[in-house]
Amino acid sequence: MVYARVILSWFPANPNGVFGQISRIIYQITDPVLLPVQRALPLVGPLDLSPIVVVIGLSILQSVIC
Repeated sequence: MVYARVILSWFPANPNGVFGQISRIIYQITDPVLLPVQRALPLVGPLDLSPIVVVIGLSILQSVIC
């Protein structure tokens, strides 16, 4: 879902269209994980590094659990 959010952020979506509705659902699913990381990270220009941090964190968590 994080990857889908990153890809969707590259394309503008009409909020009333199907693409906009899908985008809104993906944002609602990923916001609880990404927003705290976004608040903790310093801004790096226009780049949002929180998806990278979350994916790396999930990979580490997966390797610890399995």
